[in-house]
Amino acid sequence: MLNMRRREFIILLGGTTMALPLSAHAQQTRKVPRIGVLWHAGNEEEEAPYLAALRRGFSDLGYVEGQSYVLEQRFANEEYERFNSLAADLVSQKVDVLVAVSPAAAMAAKRTNTTLPVVFVIHPDPVGSKLVDSLARPGGNITGLSNQIIELSAKRLQYFTEAVNGLSQIGLLVNPRDADNARRSVEEMLEGAAKLKLSTQVAEARTPNDIGPAFSKLAEAHVDGVVTTLDSMFNNERDRIANLALKHRLPTMVHTGEMVKSGGLISYGADYLDLFRRAPQYVDRILKGTKPADLPVQQSTKFVLVVNLKTAKALGVEIPPTLLARADEVIE
Repeated sequence: MLNMRRREFIILLGGTTMALPLSAHAQQTRKVPRIGVLWHAGNEEEEAPYLAALRRGFSDLGYVEGQSYVLEQRFANEEYERFNSLAADLVSQKVDVLVAVSPAAAMAAKRTNTTLPVVFVIHPDPVGSKLVDSLARPGGNITGLSNQIIELSAKRLQYFTEAVNGLSQIGLLVNPRDADNARRSVEEMLEGAAKLKLSTQVAEARTPNDIGPAFSKLAEAHVDGVVTTLDSMFNNERDRIANLALKHRLPTMVHTGEMVKSGGLISYGADYLDLFRRAPQYVDRILKGTKPADLPVQQSTKFVLVVNLKTAKALGVEIPPTLLARADEVIE
């Protein structure tokens, strides 16, 4: 009887020691989700604030990069013709979800793929551009977050007129490469300018090297200030725009807080970093089985007014205290 129990114990112990490696092997071979990210700029450094916000969003959900998710990043380097090929590359890599971080990236993801789940982070008008069927029911394989900046055109101009006394003629800096967004942005701006009795001058910049000549054109037209329409290239070229604005002594209403931190005068719009922090929530739900078609497009819930007093001083612009009191962030 004793020998039998001893044999049973040895068999049981052997079974236990066999089970441990199998369990460890199962954990090691568990699939780690791969998240494709299609960026507009040229490298991680240029996208640093937004990449940090995206990573924070994953971290807030308990994800650990390299262990519970991996980022497969592609950078278009502001070359519009590369978006399609880079989106197709991420699809061919069989990533689990594709995050598209600009309107051009989102449209490229739609053109090159109809099955891989896509989460866009910044798009001013996903319905008007036919990216999704509707905000409540996106349909297909795409959903995400809208920054609604086109709808805020009138409000942005109102703040600009409050910030710059005597503003009567404005220049609109537009990138015509994204034709639909450019057209809608200009239409909304012109409508808002007309209500405020502002005259307008449009200058186009298709590439970073076009921005300098565009500012020269606006300066020669004697505009009182420059408004940037929504475009990822302008955001990425924020240092260049700030330097040109100072060179020509032109106040700017830009479209992101990051552009103000680089030297723009004032911005009003969606908190872009907040949108990037929220995007992983949709990635997480998709990884857990929810279809993009069942995830309504989220609109911005946080809007920020940012003013740069250092730039104001350099331009000789005196920002009214009433406007400063309403600002969410003042850079001194």
